[in-house]
Amino acid sequence: MESIWLTGAEWLAVLRIGLGLWWLESWRHKDKKGWFERGTGIAWAADVAGKHRWPVVKRGFERVVAPRPKVMAYVVVYAELALGLGLVAGFLTPVALVCGLLLNLLYLVLMIHDWAEQGQNAMMALISLVALLAVSWQTWSLDHAIGLL
Repeated sequence: MESIWLTGAEWLAVLRIGLGLWWLESWRHKDKKGWFERGTGIAWAADVAGKHRWPVVKRGFERVVAPRPKVMAYVVVYAELALGLGLVAGFLTPVALVCGLLLNLLYLVLMIHDWAEQGQNAMMALISLVALLAVSWQTWSLDHAIGLL
């Protein structure tokens, strides 16, 4: 594939790294003290799930997240950090892309009523899918450098 300035594989690496930076920004702007000490993130999500138009979302939240709010706060916050680092460095890239895609789809379903969130999560999910199917870890990645994938 020919393009101006970079090769197709390099543009895919740029896309993957950009997605990783997006995840890192999502992690960076979170109020970690609020999430971990006051439970604000999970409380907000509980409110959203409680008002959700699909009853399965509320039931799923009550069964999976509500019984363990502190653990889930750490899971959400550090998953975003791990995704960002993995995608920027290109380490375990297919795992990071699949996990990011699933997390974005989960956010997409939870925030079905918020169009701004819908757009962000839809775009991140689409980038994950493209980067995964186009094997974006072949260039500028630790996976490729150490022969992992």
